[in-house]
Amino acid sequence: MTKTAIAMSSNDHYQGRRHCHTSPTMNPHNVDRARVVRLTDLPNVGKATAEDLRLLGYLAPEQIVGASPFEMYERLCSITNHRHDPCVIDVFISITEFLNGNSPRPWWEFTSARKGLLMKGIER
Repeated sequence: MTKTAIAMSSNDHYQGRRHCHTSPTMNPHNVDRARVVRLTDLPNVGKATAEDLRLLGYLAPEQIVGASPFEMYERLCSITNHRHDPCVIDVFISITEFLNGNSPRPWWEFTSARKGLLMKGIER
């Protein structure tokens, strides 16, 4: 998958199980860092994203520390054999940033940064 394919606009058709959204149960403002034990305790992670993370081999939040959200996205697309909506990258960025010690934030706050990085050809 090319960076150009990943960077396509958010109006691209998403073929996955869900659309990117945050329910009240995974709202980043409800995350208590001291209580993060399961994948669904992470900001912006519900059942579907937790399933995606398990497909990637992550069974616990601490296993994601140091992972590249862009590489996670590419692997997910490869494993599932279809292109996911690019907002999945934003969710992965929100997770990795949180695990790096930053405050929990809604996934859509990372959209501009993701688009900018991909346009520059930079992957974090």
